[in-house]
Amino acid sequence: MSDTDARSPSLRPTRQRRAITDALAAAADFQSAQEIHDSVRQGGDKVGLATVYRTLQAMADAGDVDVRHNPAGEATYRRCSSSHHHHLVCRSCGRTVEITGSAVERWAHAIADEHGFSEVSHTVELVGLCAECAARAARA
Repeated sequence: MSDTDARSPSLRPTRQRRAITDALAAAADFQSAQEIHDSVRQGGDKVGLATVYRTLQAMADAGDVDVRHNPAGEATYRRCSSSHHHHLVCRSCGRTVEITGSAVERWAHAIADEHGFSEVSHTVELVGLCAECAARAARA
């Protein structure tokens, strides 16, 4: 399956879904439904905003995109790797880095064990300033 195809076999590869998937693949960081809609329309595809929202929700439900909420509470979407990972997000510009590592996993399991929990899942998002935003803040 190519990067521009929906990962989930249950999601039919419609023209609209391909356009939305292409827009997500072209974006480096998390994008709102409105930003994805704008990108799709700028690419020449006619897709309604409601279709973008429904498609993004279906892709999120299928595990084809990650969803995070920006500081204003708006859902944003990004195609990420299919393996378990976390995000490091710049609180200023929104730049996002996918991180993997066993330290978080070990910590989560140790805390769960300490309190007698099992079958624990987790979501970790680290928020800070990227190098460019930190330099810009230092100059201000």
